[in-house]
Amino acid sequence: MDPSTEAVIAAQLGRPPRGLRAVAHMCPCGLPDVVETVPRLPDGTPFPTLYYLTCPRAAAAVSKLEAAGTMRAMTARLAHDEDLRRSYEAAHQDYLARRRQAALESGIEPLPPGTQSAGGMPERVKCLHAIVAHELAVPGASRLGREAAAAAGPWWADGRCVTTMPNGPSALSPRETSPVRRKAADDPACGGD
Repeated sequence: MDPSTEAVIAAQLGRPPRGLRAVAHMCPCGLPDVVETVPRLPDGTPFPTLYYLTCPRAAAAVSKLEAAGTMRAMTARLAHDEDLRRSYEAAHQDYLARRRQAALESGIEPLPPGTQSAGGMPERVKCLHAIVAHELAVPGASRLGREAAAAAGPWWADGRCVTTMPNGPSALSPRETSPVRRKAADDPACGGD
C-alpha cells in the first residue's frame, strides 16, 4: 500500500493500522473510508475482520445508530422476515468467501471453518460498523449494511476527516472521533482493527 495512503489511515484511526491489504472503498470526499485487512496479523493471530471502517466521521455516524438501538431493531426484524434472514445469510457467506480469498491471495493460511464472519452475521446484528464496511466495500452484498449506511447520512458533507499537513496527514479536531467508535475499534468481533 502507498505510504501516504497508509499515513492517512493512521491519522483516521489515531494509531498505526494493522494488517492492511487494500483500500476497499473511497469516501466521496476522496479519502479511504473502508480498508481490507488480512485475516491473520503478522504473528499469525486470527483477525476475522476483513472490512474495516476507518473514517472517524463515518464511524461516529454509525455509532449514533448503534446507540439509538438500530442493531436491536434489525435483529428483531431478522427473527420475523425470512427474506431478510436469507439476505443476511448470503452476506455472511459472501464475507467468508472473500476473507478466504484474501488469505489465499496474501499467502497465509485461511481462518478455520466456523470462525465468525463479522457484525454478528448470520444470526444477529452485533456491529453496524462491520456490516456498513462490508456493504461499502462490496455494494449490494449487505442489505442491512446498505440500510445502515443510508441512515448514517452523508458523513462526508463537512469535508475531509483528515487534513494534509507539512509533516504528513493529521486528523481534525478530537470531537470528530466518537469514544463509542474507539471502543468498537478495539473489538475484532465488532469490526475493529
